[in-house]
Amino acid sequence: MLLHIPEVLGAAEIDELRQTLIAAEWSDGAATSGAQAIKRKQNKQLAANSAVGKQLGELVSTALQRHPLLISAALPKQILPPLFNRYEGGGHYDNHVDNAIQRDPNRQTDVRTDVSITLFINAPEDYDGGELVVEDMYGTHEVKLPAGDAIIYPSTSLHRVEPVTKGTRMAAVTWAQSMVRDDWQRSMLFNLDMTIVQLRQKLGDSAEIVALTSHYHNLLRQWAEL
Repeated sequence: MLLHIPEVLGAAEIDELRQTLIAAEWSDGAATSGAQAIKRKQNKQLAANSAVGKQLGELVSTALQRHPLLISAALPKQILPPLFNRYEGGGHYDNHVDNAIQRDPNRQTDVRTDVSITLFINAPEDYDGGELVVEDMYGTHEVKLPAGDAIIYPSTSLHRVEPVTKGTRMAAVTWAQSMVRDDWQRSMLFNLDMTIVQLRQKLGDSAEIVALTSHYHNLLRQWAEL
């Protein structure tokens, strides 16, 4: 499921984040890449273990985990500390699939990457190119969102970042291990949850809505891995 998550960060938060990143020290993004990705990746990355990286990572992590739409869609068991990247002067990242297992440096645990998350830090008019392109069974999707908005999509998807030909594109990227491994099951649960929310707003807690809510939780109980 490809889903736009609006306003993960507010205007003041995103402005503070952007100004801090502009002044930060960046390194070659290839330093954190595997043997295959190193040939396909041209960008800059903020060191995750730097004081600035940890501070901004906590800000983004907190914002992601308080957003009800993201929680409903991803059903995260664990979200990795975000990484910050910067593309400019033709920087790009060719087609790739994210690593299936990544190490959480804070908890020292391995995390299965079920859901990929990109939070856009620059406004779309700040740069040319730089679209996130995600390929799935329904086709090819180009994503370029307002600053502070995020996109989530299955980590199994082939995806790329198009070359940035003008300006600078900065983003935070992270991954979540979901309580529900299967993307189709997560999508069904999300659609059911959104339907319940909309019906409650119109009708209140009727007996039928209580029954639907019970159905949601029983499906989640059936599919969740804890």
